[in-house]
Amino acid sequence: MALALGLTGLVALGIKAHHDTMEPPLVRETQVAMPGLSTPLRVLLISDIHVSGPDMPPERLAQIIEGLNRLHPDLVLIAGDFLSDKLISTKHYPLVEAVAPLKGLRSRLGTVAVLGNHDYYRDPVATKAALEHLGIRVLVNEAARIGGLTIGGMTDAWSHHAREDLTLQAMRRSGPPYLFLTHEPDTFAHLPPDIPLMLAGHTHCGQIALPLIGTPITGSRYGQRYACGLVKEHGATLIVTAGLGTSDLPFRFGVHGDVWLMTMTPAPSPPKP
Repeated sequence: MALALGLTGLVALGIKAHHDTMEPPLVRETQVAMPGLSTPLRVLLISDIHVSGPDMPPERLAQIIEGLNRLHPDLVLIAGDFLSDKLISTKHYPLVEAVAPLKGLRSRLGTVAVLGNHDYYRDPVATKAALEHLGIRVLVNEAARIGGLTIGGMTDAWSHHAREDLTLQAMRRSGPPYLFLTHEPDTFAHLPPDIPLMLAGHTHCGQIALPLIGTPITGSRYGQRYACGLVKEHGATLIVTAGLGTSDLPFRFGVHGDVWLMTMTPAPSPPKP
């Protein structure tokens, strides 16, 4: 009897893990007031795609993108980690094959991305080139003026390639309103006060949440503080997405993948001191 109950419990856990891993990503929506923005923008944040078998083959990514296009974003931002070379993957895909479905992304202003730590583990130069071949603009510690926003794209700090100083200098050459895009969220703790919005991924929102324990691993030096979702501190907003794919282990449990759809609206600029 005990053995049967144990097996039943394992099967139930396996079914839940499969469901949490393979369900389409949740679409989380929020509105962000951006001082200095002239017209509203719908901005879609994607991160941590981690193309690999068994959970994120290119075919599944293509299906997800088809669904995301129905959101009709003005701009798509991707916060890195396109690939996954985890040891227990059933298949590692060639770079070009892995990212090819991203060509299907549709938005009025295009797609902008930064690289994540797994992209540096594989081949950052080749990854950047492959993405740019698809028409995706990759920012490496630099900035771009798009849709009335100055987007600063800082590359991955986890693998020690980030240059916050260079990114901020490039942003200020273009002027506000500022949006800071990077892979991991910890930079938010010391972001300058003139940056009202930062977007990140990397944490997977813990990927695994256990009953009574929660998420034992967050991938952030600050633990739960920046692990997931919408965070407001010192007058600024941080949004951390759970991402699409998985890292280290090829499954989720208690934590669904997600994307964030932000409606950015004009707001009065703060008075000058």
